[in-house]
Amino acid sequence: MENLDTILLLMAALAVLYTIAEKIKISYPILLVVAGLAIGFIPGLPLVQLSPDVVFLIFLPPLLFDAARHTSWHDFKKNRDAIGRLAFGLVLFTAAAIAVTAYYMIPGFTWPLAFLLGAIVSPPDVVAATSAIKGLHLPRRMVTILEGESLVNDASALILYRYAVAAVFAGTFVFWEAGLQFLYMVTIGLGTGVLLGWAFIKLQKKFLTESTVETSMTLVLPFLSYLIAEHLGASGVLSVVATGLVISWKSHDLFSFQTRMQMNAFWDIVAFLLNGLVFILIGLQLHAIINGVSPYSIPMLIGYGLLISAVTIGVRIVWIYPSVYFSNLYHRVMRTGRTIPTNAAQLFIIGWSGMRGVVSLASALALPLTLENGFAFPQRDVILFITFVVILVTLVLQGLTLPFLVRYLKVQEPEEKFQNEEHMLRLAVANSSLKFIDREMAKDRNDPVIREMRSRIERQIAYLNLVLEGDGGHLEANADGVSKYDLFKHHVESEQALIDHQRGLIIDMNRDASFSEQALRRIEQEIDAWNMNMAQRGRTLQEEPITAPAR
Repeated sequence: MENLDTILLLMAALAVLYTIAEKIKISYPILLVVAGLAIGFIPGLPLVQLSPDVVFLIFLPPLLFDAARHTSWHDFKKNRDAIGRLAFGLVLFTAAAIAVTAYYMIPGFTWPLAFLLGAIVSPPDVVAATSAIKGLHLPRRMVTILEGESLVNDASALILYRYAVAAVFAGTFVFWEAGLQFLYMVTIGLGTGVLLGWAFIKLQKKFLTESTVETSMTLVLPFLSYLIAEHLGASGVLSVVATGLVISWKSHDLFSFQTRMQMNAFWDIVAFLLNGLVFILIGLQLHAIINGVSPYSIPMLIGYGLLISAVTIGVRIVWIYPSVYFSNLYHRVMRTGRTIPTNAAQLFIIGWSGMRGVVSLASALALPLTLENGFAFPQRDVILFITFVVILVTLVLQGLTLPFLVRYLKVQEPEEKFQNEEHMLRLAVANSSLKFIDREMAKDRNDPVIREMRSRIERQIAYLNLVLEGDGGHLEANADGVSKYDLFKHHVESEQALIDHQRGLIIDMNRDASFSEQALRRIEQEIDAWNMNMAQRGRTLQEEPITAPAR
């Protein structure tokens, strides 16, 4: 395959760059774009072109599906008003503001070209947004809104993009026709995605019982959803998102624990490789883009790019505050009971979290080279360059400053809140388990296995009650002055040491060929499953200090 060696080298570089990003605590898309930008100017390297068809078909469906399947359907539904205002209203408002700016400030831009530029740079990127807010401990509602917006806004921007390209070719734009087509694309796209999601659920329940097959089908599903919707003339993006949300909604009772473990591991790898490749390839495009704009002044084009970047960032912040105010006013007048608290700092962070990425660049690259009359597509190179500048500015400026602003504005929720919610869930499960043992296994209460199970659940309940009801986290100590928290920590560490011993024993037996490979792998899988369970139980022990709310 052409450039296969280059792609393999880039994939190897991903691991190094990701590790560096984790160590220096920055959003890894930023580092990948900058690295790709630097790599692109290394002499002698082959030119790697990012085909828009590859992005729209190979990269976009799986990335959107993976983001959607991690999104809570209940949270998405609860915040649908806010998501809709950003994903549809803000996209149209941003496109219009950029169109006005481009028409009056950039020479040679007609209204269709100006709206085309607005459609290209209007949608924030789902991967960039998710990566930027990772680990910032934002309130769950904010995370849901930002991730939900980034899932849906690609569809509205790409639909607007299609109409703008058609207007450039035709020279005219009929608003009522565009409105009807927009409704068709949204409705059929959502319907297609929901139907395919339900069809997969029915198929899985009746025929798919093997975890490897189920996991493989989830890889096929987003491509199928995208292609069918596009074939029907609808939004493939909305179809993929709808399919992913349906799967997310039913995942808890749809898949076995083996399938969930395998699927999560599989999709983590797929998402890591696709995200990494697409952002590093974005950086590699600048060299080719600069070659295409040679008749123009680079400083002048950078100035235009910075202007559009400023409008893109400013318009989003301007939109956020009045849109929330009027939404609350509407709900108060209509007495829907769905008003939302207006925290100015949280609204600003939502406004500042509008990084652009792969969809914007792919849309710019997908512009035709020529018109139907054979003339070159007007201002294509300028649009490409400006789009790249907007991506770079929003990723670097907003991505790097976002953690500082979150801390400065005190938007973060305390880590203890997440820990306490987890403790409360564990306590609810443990209490219910104890009732189940007493109700369903009462006749076997003297059975040593049942006694051991009951004793283990009781110890877990006692520990969780101490954490949740303790006085500021100072847990009761025994006669030796050792707190029960320390005892529990010692218990977790001791079991982990035992697991490590067992794993080392399996390694030695494998070297000696004492037992068959099949038997060794089966026992190793059991140890791995128990190790994962212990890791989950001990995860909060890594967070210091563990505190509990005062009564």
